[in-house]
Amino acid sequence: MIVSLVGLPGSGKTTIGRQLARRLGWPFVDSDHVIEQRIGCSIREYFARNGESAFRDIEEQVIDELTAGSDGVGVLATGGGVVLRPANRQRLRERSRVFYLHSTPEDIFRRLRHDASRPLLQGDDPLERLRQLQEERDPLYAEVAHFTFETGRPTVNILLGKILMQLELSDSGSHKFDTS
Repeated sequence: MIVSLVGLPGSGKTTIGRQLARRLGWPFVDSDHVIEQRIGCSIREYFARNGESAFRDIEEQVIDELTAGSDGVGVLATGGGVVLRPANRQRLRERSRVFYLHSTPEDIFRRLRHDASRPLLQGDDPLERLRQLQEERDPLYAEVAHFTFETGRPTVNILLGKILMQLELSDSGSHKFDTS
């Protein structure tokens, strides 16, 4: 089984994904890191040089490869804009169990206000940009998600426990999860 995490930039996909994979004893993959290895530079640099469309083309190819993996077990943290392409939404939904880590723009802004590595959050009003991203992407995250969890209040450990419990409840018996 592949567990995919979607949500706005800064919603906790990488943090939760790493810890979830550790708890399950599964491999962890961050699609943005795979993309950066492939393009040989940061996503921010690639965005500036080649534009968002060229980046989304590479992202779509990487998502296809990562979700079609032969072993079929792992935790995948996706980039915040992965849901913008219909092909990505379809592949994620059909090939993995998708968890939407829902955060408010205000919560994310508090977490990311000093992070200069996120190209879509650079500009005069990053909070307003997060609000725009939320408005644009929330319906797409909801469309692709099998489950949605709020990330504003719970600690990482509480959120992990909820995700593990949901996996256990929804599992058909082919995997057993250690929820300790």
